[in-house]
This record gives sequence, structure tokens and C-alpha cells, in this order.
Amino acid sequence: MQFPQVCSWLDIPLRSIYMTGMKNPLRHSRRDFLQGGAGASALLVMPKAADAAQSEASSLPPAFAGLQPLGSRIRPIMAEEFRGRVEKAQKLMNEAQPKFDALFLAPGSGLYYFSGIRWWPSERLLALIIPRTGEPIIVVPGFEEGRMHERLKFPAEVRVWQEDESPTKIAAAALADRGIRSGRVGIDETTYFTFYDHFRAAAPGLQCVPAEPITIACRGVKSAHELELMRLACEATFDVFRATFASLKVGISQDEINGLIEAGFAKMGLRGGALVLIGASAALPHGTVKPATLRENDVVLIDGGTSVEGYASDVTRTGVVIGKPSEKVARVYEIVRKAQDAALDAARAGRLSGTVDDAARSVITANGFGPDYKFLTHRLGHGMGLDGHEHPYLVRGSKTVLAPGMTFSNEPGIYIPGEFGLRCEDDMVITADGPAQLLTQRFQVSLEKPLG
Repeated sequence: MQFPQVCSWLDIPLRSIYMTGMKNPLRHSRRDFLQGGAGASALLVMPKAADAAQSEASSLPPAFAGLQPLGSRIRPIMAEEFRGRVEKAQKLMNEAQPKFDALFLAPGSGLYYFSGIRWWPSERLLALIIPRTGEPIIVVPGFEEGRMHERLKFPAEVRVWQEDESPTKIAAAALADRGIRSGRVGIDETTYFTFYDHFRAAAPGLQCVPAEPITIACRGVKSAHELELMRLACEATFDVFRATFASLKVGISQDEINGLIEAGFAKMGLRGGALVLIGASAALPHGTVKPATLRENDVVLIDGGTSVEGYASDVTRTGVVIGKPSEKVARVYEIVRKAQDAALDAARAGRLSGTVDDAARSVITANGFGPDYKFLTHRLGHGMGLDGHEHPYLVRGSKTVLAPGMTFSNEPGIYIPGEFGLRCEDDMVITADGPAQLLTQRFQVSLEKPLG
């Protein structure tokens, strides 16, 4: 279910920090609001907190002993990949009907995706402008020019603005100097309204339109390298979750479980966390402010992950590892797993995204947990990548045509108020032929051993 992107504030990679569920890193995640301080899955892990997690890693239970950093298994994204993304965007802008003349991207995951620049959004505009032809343009505050050049991965025209100047007027002038005084400019969806509004005023001859036809077409289909990074993030998440479930004991709190998870990721040199829900708390998919501790026969739901080079994992496992699951819990688990199977089979190239939700929901409804959103209270899944939640989405009625390389969460659940909730979540990629393939190592094995 999940969460961020990358930005640069004290050079902290936000998606690595993990779990804010947001495309805009200034916006709190819904889990922050729902969870309050208790077991929040969207903690912004600042350097001191990361140091504390590293310290805690040294006193973890024995099940965590085998966790190791991924090290050289991580292949970073290089300059040529970022440049190739710009070239693909330019190709799509030329092919669009009507054409796009430029893209305008402010700080956020879109800026990072196309440039490799991680930048904290603020009232001072840093913008990447990608014209339909020619080199990209960077508009940057004068005092930040040196820092920006350190991060730039490929040649670009740099336009500097001083504190008493309008950055959007400078952006408009840069486009005018390229002969772009009219036409369509795509504005990235995470751009602050104030930047959009001032740019529109500075360039009245330009039509400002949503950039999504270009940005989603680029970001929605993952490269082999992006998929490799997502698989590594999923593998690390499995390792930490497996150690966590093996370490549970009666009386442990949701916060303490989340602390184990954060420390486990820290031991691997990663930043991650999870939403942890116990018993009746799990009937609310994003949790409750009420604290809970583990009792015998309780359901434990853990939903979270990490990122590798900014690329997210999002995994949920629900288990009964102390005691024995009731017959009702066991039955619900089997239904949810069958719904996952149905969704995986339905997620095929050429089909509409909404049909995947339909396939999973029909299994749950046919087994007495309907109608509609009564017990499966949310959509089936969301796109994944640099943002934990990104386009496209697997929701009823959505009409995106699935294409090879698109990545999604597959996360049906059944939530019974006052009793328990049960969700199984794995990550998958659309293939050229046949059903989707898992990016996670495997579906859940059992309630007693959720990760085998």
C-alpha cells in the first residue's frame, strides 16, 4: 500500500528515508495523520534517527544476524540513462497530437527522474525545462549554482536568477530565446501552484497543460535496470520482514516491532520502515492511533519496505505467528491469496488497468465479502517506482492500457471491523506475454510463516 521519491535536503534521499506516501515531500502521508506518532510507516528518518537505528541494529534479536548490506549488487543509475530519459521525452513530445513544445519540472521525483538532481522543494524555484529539441534548461537560484552543477549529470543550459529577480520570467525568457513563445508546455503534476501561476503570467503566449501524457509514458514503463533495483528493494524487504516475524513475542508493541524493522534496514545500509497493526487495529487498512501489544493468536499485519537508488518496494505480510489462527482468519487468508492469484493472471499487456481490480474483487465478493468496497475497502493496487504511489493505478473503471514494464502493487485485503484485517501485498511487472511476473520473491507462504 505505501509511499516517496527523492529530493535533496541535506542530501537526504527521501525515497530512501522511506515511506511518506507522497509525491510532494512537504506533504505528510496519510499514514502519518492516521497513525500519529504510534508505529507510523511514514517517519522522515533524519540523520540522528538513522544513527539511532544503526546503534539499535547492534542489539537486534538473533534472527537479524544474517542481514548484510547489498554493497556491489547495487548498480547506480548513470548519466547516460538520465540523458536517454530526456531524449525519450523529447521524442514523445514530437509525436504527441498536438505536440508539446516543452516540459516544466520543479523539484520532486520527476525532476530526479529526468536529471538525476535531488533537490528539496522550497519557495526558491529550481526548474528543469526540457524543450522539444535541444539541450535542457536549468533555472537555478544564483547562490545554489555551484551545488546544482555538482549534481548535474549531462550538459544543460543554466539560467541563474538572483534574489530580487523572478525565476519564472527567466524561465519564460529562456524558452523565448529558443524560439518558443507560443505552443504547449507540460507542467509536471508535483509543481507548486505558485510556480505554475507565475510562469503562466510570465509567458502569456504559452498554453500550460498537464505533463502527464509525456511523464507517465516515460515513467510508467520501467527499464530492465529499474526493475533490477526494485527487485533488490523487495529482496531486502523480505529479509528484514522474515527476521522480524521470527522475533515476535507476546507483549511486544506495534512501535517496538517497527523499531526492529527500521533497525534491520539500517543493518543493511538502507532506510526503511513499516506500518505495523495488531489484532482489531488491522481492520483499518492504514491503522489507528490506539496502541496495541501482541497477544497469543493475534493477527499481525506489517506493510512497508525500503528503496534502492530511489526505487521502492511495497510489501505486506499478515501472520499469526504466536498461537494459532482461528478458522475465520484462515478462511479469509485463503480468499485473499486467491484474489492475488486472480489479479496476477488478469494483469496482462493490452488489457485495461481496471480489469485487474475487477478480477481480485470478484473473488472476494464471490466468497461472501461484498459487495463492492464493503470489505475490500480500497483499490487493488498502485503504480510504483521513484514514488511509492505513482501512475497508473489498478482501480475500478480505470482505462490505462497495460504495457510491458509497468509495475504495480497487488494488494487485496479483507477488513472486518472490530475483529481483524488481513492484507497480502506483492509487487509485480507486466510482461510482453502471459500474466504479470512478481518482483517480490514469492507470494505469502502461510499465516504461520508469512515469508517461509
